[in-house]
Amino acid sequence: MHAITIPEPGGPEALVWAEAPDPVPGEGEVLVEVVASAVNRADVLQRQGFYDPPPGASAYPGLECSGRIVALGPGVSGWAVGDEVCALLAGGGYAQKVAVPVGQLLPVPEGLDLVTAAALPEVTATVWSNVFMIAHLRPGETLLVHGGASGIGTMAVQLAKAVGARVAVTAGGPQKLARCAELGADILIDYREQDFVEEIRKATDGAGADVILDIVGAKYLDRNVKALAVNGRLAVIGLQGGVKGELNLSALLKKRAAITATSLRARPLGEKAAIVAAVREHVWPLIGAGRVRAVVDRQVPLDNAAEAHRVMESGAHVGKILLVAPTQ
Repeated sequence: MHAITIPEPGGPEALVWAEAPDPVPGEGEVLVEVVASAVNRADVLQRQGFYDPPPGASAYPGLECSGRIVALGPGVSGWAVGDEVCALLAGGGYAQKVAVPVGQLLPVPEGLDLVTAAALPEVTATVWSNVFMIAHLRPGETLLVHGGASGIGTMAVQLAKAVGARVAVTAGGPQKLARCAELGADILIDYREQDFVEEIRKATDGAGADVILDIVGAKYLDRNVKALAVNGRLAVIGLQGGVKGELNLSALLKKRAAITATSLRARPLGEKAAIVAAVREHVWPLIGAGRVRAVVDRQVPLDNAAEAHRVMESGAHVGKILLVAPTQ
C-alpha cells in the first residue's frame, strides 16, 4: 500500500506519500481499505514533531477514516468483509489500509455517502464524550463553544441544539459566525472584536454558561472560569493557546464549578469502545434523521495531504477537511 509518512518533522512539505507495508489485523481487529480520512489538529502537531502516536499505534497520521472491511482478524464477530464502515483511530488514517479494533468501528449512518462518513468519528466521539458523558449538558442549559466553525465546533453546535440546549459560539469574523448561525447557534461572538465573558453574561442575564467546550487552553483559562455559571463545567480539549495558566481557585469554589481536561487518542481500548458505542446509540439516529450532519469544507486527494494541512493551518476552513484516498 501507500501511506503519508513523516521522515522528518516540519511544515506541510514534511508529509511524504510513500510505499509502506500492509498492516495485518490482530486479535479483535479488522483491516479496512481506506476510502477517505480527515484532517485533525493532532495530525498537524504530529507532523511538527510535537505529538507522537501512543505506544502500539500506527506511525502514520490520521485519527479517523471511512472505508470497507477487507479482512477480519482472529476473534472478530458481528462484522463481515465488504461492510462499509467509519472508524475512530489512534493513527494510520492517512494510508490506503489500516487495522482497526472492532470496538472503534461504526456503520456508515443511514443516508450518508462513504466519503463524507470520514468526517464523523473523531468529532462525534470528542463532543459526545466531553459535552454529554462528562459535562452532562442538559436541555435548557447554555453551552459555549470556542472555535464554533471548526470541525469540533460545528458538531457541538448541532448536537447541543438537538438535545434542547442554548448554544453560544466564538469564531473569527462574520462569515464564520453566519455559518454557525445556520447550524443553530443562538449567541454569536466574534472573538476578534468582542469579549466573550462580557457577551455571554449579557446573553444570559448575568448567569454565564453552564458548559464551556474549550480548544484554546491556558490563554482562556481565567476568562473561561469568569464566564461559567454557578455549577458550571469547563471541558478543555485543546491547547492552542498554551499549556500553562494561572487559576483563581477562589473563583472556582464560589461557583461550585468543575474543570475537566481530556484527550481521546491515548485512551485505553475499552474506554474508546464505550464512547463509540454511546455515539452509535445517541448520535447516529440524529444523523440518520437529518437533524445532525457532517459539515465538510472541502475534499483533497490523500496523496496531497500537504495542501490539506496548509488549509488547516490557515484557519480559512469551516468544518472538516477530508482526504480522499486514491483507488487501490
